[in-house]
Amino acid sequence: MSLKPILHTTAAAAFGLLLSACTPTDPFSETSEALASGVLLPAYSHWAEANQRMAASGKAFCSDSQSLDDARQAFIEAQLAWAELQPLLVGPMGEGNRAWQVQFWPDKKNLVGRQVTALLKNKPDLTRADLENASVVVQGLSAYEYILYDQAVDLSDTSTKSRYCPLLQAIGEHQQQLGADILQAWQSKDGMLAQLSNFPNERYAESAEAIADVLRVQVTALDGLKKKLGAPLGRQTKGYPQPFQAEAWRSDATLDSLDAAIAGAQQLWQGQPDKGLKHLVPDDQAELASRIEAAYATTRQHLAGLDQPFSVLLADEAGRQQLDTLYRNIDTLHRLHQNELAKALGVQIGFNAHDGD
Repeated sequence: MSLKPILHTTAAAAFGLLLSACTPTDPFSETSEALASGVLLPAYSHWAEANQRMAASGKAFCSDSQSLDDARQAFIEAQLAWAELQPLLVGPMGEGNRAWQVQFWPDKKNLVGRQVTALLKNKPDLTRADLENASVVVQGLSAYEYILYDQAVDLSDTSTKSRYCPLLQAIGEHQQQLGADILQAWQSKDGMLAQLSNFPNERYAESAEAIADVLRVQVTALDGLKKKLGAPLGRQTKGYPQPFQAEAWRSDATLDSLDAAIAGAQQLWQGQPDKGLKHLVPDDQAELASRIEAAYATTRQHLAGLDQPFSVLLADEAGRQQLDTLYRNIDTLHRLHQNELAKALGVQIGFNAHDGD
């Protein structure tokens, strides 16, 4: 038997390995793919699962097989999953009005309470279709929170519970469907997971565009967190606190929501495992990476050290000083990403939805 075919095959394989070893890897493509599979997709899956649990909880509560405390806990889990997702709104969830369907904020004129009341007055036998045709103000977590927590809604009263339960269940189903649809858009052929992993594609001509998109979303979210903290602190109202402009004020999940959102942004920076935006910082700018690391650690530690609810801190001068320190910490994080990290990665940030606030 001749050894030539075997030798040719072996040589070809060795040559192929040599070529692959010599071919430089694209760190932007590598990082984009790692973030898509290790951070972004798991966060969307977690959010969709939390929505599913909240929908099941709403049905159980309304059938008297679950307590109000348990229903509230399911809401909190969905709220925090959504908060963590906010710095990760790359792709379909960041387009159109989908984010408004999840949470209406800021609610400066109590539109949530007024529109929930008006909707149930006009649709006493409300159906899922009625909710789908209604305003985004009543389709999401803000309205769900209103029903479960607002003092105007006494769910211990049987008639009140029966009046609000159709809406509670419809919101849960709407959120469950939205989460499932977005997750499907991520996992489908040529969906977001594929678009962040293989280049070029219809969304990104090259991997650098994908990384730029991820960083812009992260920067916009960090800027938005400053507004979510600054608005109730009164930074836009000459120092007069505005407690009803806090995110999730009825459930007092404000601080936990801030922490979850910062954790989401930190995941983009760190990566999973260790292949985040940090991986792209040039070696000669290691000092910048250290400052960003320290800024995340300082912010998370300060949040962990706040041992009173947001509403209590906001009502007290010493508490407001602690919240103002937190604001400055988030501002530092935002500026490090918007200015220095963007420059280091060659990304033009441009304007965002929060500019001018």
